[in-house]
Amino acid sequence: MTRLTVALRRYPHTEPLLDGTVKVACDLDFPEIEPIHRAFAPMVRELRYDVSELAIATLLQAVEAGVPVAALPVVLHGNFHHKSISVWGGKGQLRPEDLRGRRVGVRAYSQTTGLWVRGVLSDTYGVRSQDVTWVTREGAHVDGAPEPSNVEHTSRPLVDALRDDELSAVVMGARSADHVDGLVPLITDWKAQQARFLEDHGWAPINHLAVVRKDLLESRPDLVREVYRGLCAGIDAARPVEPTGSTRELVVQHGISDTLLATLQTAIRYAREQEVIKDDLDAADLFADFNRYVGRP
Repeated sequence: MTRLTVALRRYPHTEPLLDGTVKVACDLDFPEIEPIHRAFAPMVRELRYDVSELAIATLLQAVEAGVPVAALPVVLHGNFHHKSISVWGGKGQLRPEDLRGRRVGVRAYSQTTGLWVRGVLSDTYGVRSQDVTWVTREGAHVDGAPEPSNVEHTSRPLVDALRDDELSAVVMGARSADHVDGLVPLITDWKAQQARFLEDHGWAPINHLAVVRKDLLESRPDLVREVYRGLCAGIDAARPVEPTGSTRELVVQHGISDTLLATLQTAIRYAREQEVIKDDLDAADLFADFNRYVGRP
């Protein structure tokens, strides 16, 4: 039986595939990778995995660079990001509009959380990505991916630089920021802004999709169809009988839908505006190979 290597984080919706509750007609190896973003560079630089979770911004840069990976319509992770930019408490509260001309830290300029944060700053507060100097510790996962001229690099931990007034704010996932004493959200009414975003758009931002090596998709679509079916079954199994309205329920999904395409098209617009990519991609084209070789499970 053919054995595939699949890089996934453990979520309630991937656990059925990871623990074998959902059966597929091929053997699967699941390397332990924590945090999961450590799988992204090996996937787009070396094609190390047959199937992998991958961040949206990395996917867009990989498509632009001609990396032979294809997206599967399986959303594995996402969140609202109004709480994902923080300042140091006790030093006077900045407003989002005050970030113009200031320095803001983010792990990598192409990090998807940063992509969504910059989109919120631009669309809601009129602060363009070009109005801020972005200070990073890491480069892009995709070799040779461009960075705009207002990106700087540092070896200092970003929280330390923020505490020492070298930065005005830092972009971090809300769960990570909650574990750092002293950080407070820049957007003080983030809950209200998050609700307004959902009301205006009808969807929550996507961070990670599943992707597959194109050569595997072309040569063994039957195996990819099996993995896709297993991922879909895991999502269905984890869905509560009675909806609770959680962010995970809003985000995690499978299949090509108007909602998925609208979400990705917004991410593409942000990536273009922020110079994460140069090409004007179309969300539907991301799934052209999937439609050709796999289609419905």
